[in-house]
Amino acid sequence: MAADQEAEDLMKRKPRWTLEILTGALAVLCGLLFLVLLVQRPAGWPVLAVLVVLWGIGMGLFRYRLRSWLARWVTGGSFENSKTQYSLESLSQPAAVLSGETVLWYNTAFRQRLLGGEDRLASRAQKLLPGLDLQLCRTADGQQLNLADGVWSIHSSTVPGQSESVTLLIFNEETALRRVEAEYKASRPGYMVFLVDGYDDVFSDMLDSERARLLEGINRVLEDLIGRGTGFLRRVASGRYIAVVEERHLEQYAKRGYDVLDKIRALDPSVNLSISIGIGRGAKTLREAQDMAVQALDMAQGRGGDQAAEMTPDGFTFYGGVSHGVEKRSKVRSRIVADQLVKLIKEADHVVIMGHRMSDLDAIGAAEGVLRICKICDVPAVIAVRRDATLAGSLIDALVRAGQEDDFIDPKGALPIVSKKTLCIVVDTYQTGLVESKEILEKCGKVAVIDHHRKGVGFIENPALVCHEPYSSSASELVTELLQYVGTRDDKPNRVEAEGLLSGIMLDTRDFTLHTGVRTFEAAAALRRYGAETERVRQLFDVTMVEYNAKAALVEAAQMYKGCAISVGSEVAPEARVAVAQAANDLLTIQGVDASFVAVQVGTGVNVSARSLGAVNVQVIMESLGGGGHQTMAAAQLKHITPEAARARIQTAIDQYRESQKKSAPDTKK
Repeated sequence: MAADQEAEDLMKRKPRWTLEILTGALAVLCGLLFLVLLVQRPAGWPVLAVLVVLWGIGMGLFRYRLRSWLARWVTGGSFENSKTQYSLESLSQPAAVLSGETVLWYNTAFRQRLLGGEDRLASRAQKLLPGLDLQLCRTADGQQLNLADGVWSIHSSTVPGQSESVTLLIFNEETALRRVEAEYKASRPGYMVFLVDGYDDVFSDMLDSERARLLEGINRVLEDLIGRGTGFLRRVASGRYIAVVEERHLEQYAKRGYDVLDKIRALDPSVNLSISIGIGRGAKTLREAQDMAVQALDMAQGRGGDQAAEMTPDGFTFYGGVSHGVEKRSKVRSRIVADQLVKLIKEADHVVIMGHRMSDLDAIGAAEGVLRICKICDVPAVIAVRRDATLAGSLIDALVRAGQEDDFIDPKGALPIVSKKTLCIVVDTYQTGLVESKEILEKCGKVAVIDHHRKGVGFIENPALVCHEPYSSSASELVTELLQYVGTRDDKPNRVEAEGLLSGIMLDTRDFTLHTGVRTFEAAAALRRYGAETERVRQLFDVTMVEYNAKAALVEAAQMYKGCAISVGSEVAPEARVAVAQAANDLLTIQGVDASFVAVQVGTGVNVSARSLGAVNVQVIMESLGGGGHQTMAAAQLKHITPEAARARIQTAIDQYRESQKKSAPDTKK
């Protein structure tokens, strides 16, 4: 109680302001005398000089006593020469006291280590300590600031005062600690896996001398890459290499966009030579980094190869991917997958087949082909599809007219038949967020995936079977190949099913003009043998007048932006949603258009359909907007956004893509 009373008495005391009054009076007198002498008495200049000297002495004394006066005035007590001051003064750590945001007092360590021996009392804290945030300083971790060529951790304690709050700052130098931390992070090992794309196909028919030349070139490029740093490189199999590299070098590789991809491709432009790279970064252990690198390599391969995929605890980052997927000539894998698929089907009590939301001809055609495999295996199966939200209504209607209405069921209606013994077969998508029904996916005991899209984040994890070939034109092409290895010669799809599969191939290849290979035409020939009529398939693409008018309006609204046609519009009628993709296709027929983007309002969001002729990788652009797809065909769904805002985001994504292409382009000025 006595201490509290003493503090109260001290707060009531007023400091004596004799010295500063005298100093101020001298300053005023000097000013007045200066004015008088200018007009009347030039001989009085010595007197003015004496007064200026006295004024300077007064200011020095004022500055000397400022610390004591301010301390007493703000704290209401005797801070100067107190036990509190002496305890802080003797600290080896810099300490300072603030009144509000004004530096009131600091100890010798603060003045010497942070101010270079200069006295800066009564200065603004932000001026002495740029970036100071008192709220951060009050947290358990404090605030880190770069001050006086070092790194400091600042902690604070604030006490409310009568006029202004008083804050105590304590500084701990962490320069050496942060240097050690930075070195630790920079020296963390990362794991890299290199795989020559289609090794057997590329080198199988090559002369020994030519093969040796290319392999020596690959070794030289990779050794030069890893040899720049402190890591090591080892070849573990034909066309497969591993490397352990420090984080500092991985950061450099990433900044250069993994230009090793371009160097491998440039070894022999006449040979379709490329590599895929999987990188594991930021792992706790080297074993974990290896697992991450293998997953990243699988992702790079699933996206078509010729690219690098980094996996960190935060997710995936992709580099490259400028080439089309390399078609693999061997069908051995198709036969093996067909056998495994038949085994899974026969082990299930029911099979539920589904594609992606807003299913198209490829999704429904492939689903009907898989249903035929289930019928051959004599296992009950249905296709889960929302018939009120599909772009393949013409194909479903044709199958219904053919007496196959029972093949289709609403996703909610399929839930009661789903159990842990049910097999779910997903076609034409690999992403969990795009499937027709997540509930079915979660309830089924096993999942099989048949897809041709380049792999992206959010893929279905731990499926029992994966048939994923990004070089394939469509899911319908993959299913057609599987059908040829299932059952006997007499077990084949009927005419309508064959036409559905052919329509899926024609949709994704735009009538066999894009993304086609030898196996694409072989699949089409097989479907023709099954009875598919191209005239009837063509009719599945016929549009209504509503769809045609909607498409025409979207094409007319298109605007050019850096070689891309962008069209945005309001919500279209549900029965005319196919017009969005059709408009994107039609815009590619305009001269000077490398890619097209059509965005329409859907509820509170915007759906974007993107197309290209191969010069622009629309998959990369759509991935930056949260979507995905092929190099020439992709889409994205933007939530809670207007069409015009979607246009701005598309333009930004195009800018980023064009900029990345400039960085990865070879220097032709040399």
